Amino acid sequence: MYTAFTELSPVMQAFLAGLFTWGVTALGAALVFLTKSFSRKALDVMLGFAAGVMIAASFWSLLAPALEMSEHLGRWSFVPAAVGFVLGALFLRLVDMLLPHLHLHNPIEHAEGLPSTWQRSTLLVTAITLHNIPEGLAVGVAFGAVAADLPSASLAGAMALALGIGIQNFPEGTAVSVPLRREGFSRMKAFLFGQASGMVEPIAAVIGAAAVIWAQPLLPYALAFAAGAMIFVVVEEVIPESQGSGYGDLATMGVIAGFTLMMTLDVALG
Repeated sequence: MYTAFTELSPVMQAFLAGLFTWGVTALGAALVFLTKSFSRKALDVMLGFAAGVMIAASFWSLLAPALEMSEHLGRWSFVPAAVGFVLGALFLRLVDMLLPHLHLHNPIEHAEGLPSTWQRSTLLVTAITLHNIPEGLAVGVAFGAVAADLPSASLAGAMALALGIGIQNFPEGTAVSVPLRREGFSRMKAFLFGQASGMVEPIAAVIGAAAVIWAQPLLPYALAFAAGAMIFVVVEEVIPESQGSGYGDLATMGVIAGFTLMMTLDVALG
């Protein structure tokens, strides 16, 4: 199976990796078929774990390769990574300002973005979808970098990133479907909403892979762009949500565990 995967085009590899990360989101959402409630303590730890994975992936899988690819610039080698990182954060900030969405556990009156008449369920799914845009881009850019035949990019490293992103998508699916079930949604409807947040990942992965293959000089900027977008999501949403219910210490240990796992995957496999 691995040999067959290596023979695929980078864009198809990115698409399949995006399908995998979406599938893990759906797996997390499927917990709604087993329970109507879910421990807030466990959810906060899982969200912390997701944040740790995203932070580690942002450096080892994205920023570090971006810096390595720019070494030929000498003392200015930081420029592509710095510019891409800032642009990624600004892009997510713009989307955050415009797209109506609602953070977990907040009343609908606290919905962010432009005013809308969307239902609470739609706003929740939109918020989680914001997470998945930079994650899908990161996976796609990683596979696109392999196509560029750069020493700092490897297929194993791209697969490790997809695996790490997939693992941290599990609690995101759960974080949408279970609260919706508590609010009276049927199990099937709650599941469908929960998994829907991951649908954007295969699309974003294909866009990321195709973009860097088409414009290889932009690769370090693209890697750093994905990193900046992910760090924005972590700081603006994931960590605050994990710290808001009195289980901050446990959630912090979840961050440490997620960071350590992603670092291990990237270094060991990449």
